[in-house]
Amino acid sequence: MNNLKQELYIQCQAFVDTRLQTIQKTIDEIQESLTSETKSSAGDKHETGRAMLQIEREKAGHQLAEIQKLNQLLSKIDVSKSSQTIALGSVIFTSQANYFIALSAGEIKAENQSFYAISANTPIASLLMGKQKDDQIKFRDQEFKITEVI
Repeated sequence: MNNLKQELYIQCQAFVDTRLQTIQKTIDEIQESLTSETKSSAGDKHETGRAMLQIEREKAGHQLAEIQKLNQLLSKIDVSKSSQTIALGSVIFTSQANYFIALSAGEIKAENQSFYAISANTPIASLLMGKQKDDQIKFRDQEFKITEVI
């Protein structure tokens, strides 16, 4: 069963890596635009263009910092550990859906099943944290049962 957790972890890591590459490419393109933009005779237009690029670079820098936080969060997950109590890194099977508490990466598939990779601070994860197999949860007017925790 830890193979399942390992597979989910790898997919979450791939999600973060893809986002990191996209942001890095954006930063590189902005940097290239900043260095290649030459001073034109229309000075104000040039300055406005540079200011817009600086803003874009700042936004990309914030996104990069967020991705680095996600990487740090993933590094705290030990896929070899299994616990009966739901915590960061738990794989949870319920009567409604399956979850992997790591980071918000949406729906991922592993071993021919669908899982929702969710952050520990999402509303559903907040309800699940600390619970165990056979506990009942009520979320958005739906009741469901935790059938397994890995």
